[in-house]
Order: sequence, then structure tokens, then C-alpha cells
Amino acid sequence: MTRFTLDARNLICPLPVVRTQEKVEHLDSGDELEVLCTDPGALHDIPAWCRIHGHQVVETTERSGDIVVRLRVQKLD
Repeated sequence: MTRFTLDARNLICPLPVVRTQEKVEHLDSGDELEVLCTDPGALHDIPAWCRIHGHQVVETTERSGDIVVRLRVQKLD
């Protein structure tokens, strides 16, 4: 497992989800991605995208004014 960070701050919907999807395409199953956002909609949109695509939301938090969504990539082999 490798951990990655995606800076999606100052992007508005739907770009945080789009950038997350683009990054996940290059990751392996078991990798974790921490997405930093400022768009409050991302707190709902990224977990919804994860549910649809089978990825696991590990944690959602707010830190220093940023929304942080940490997910674990799950890909079918």
C-alpha cells in the first residue's frame, strides 16, 4: 500500500471528483489517496463517487479549513 495526496483545493464542483477519478486511474488496489478540497460539496460528492465505483472511504475530516477525504482504492483484477 502506498499513500498519495491530491490537492483539489480552490476547485469547484465537479472538478474535485474529476481530479480524484483521474488520479485513481493510476493507482493500484490497496493504495490510499488523501484528497484536499475547499469545495464543501466534495464532502458528499467524493464519497458518493467512491460508493458507485467500489472504493472505500477511510475517513472524512476538516483540517485547517480544508475538507479531507481519504479513500482506499479497490480495483477488480
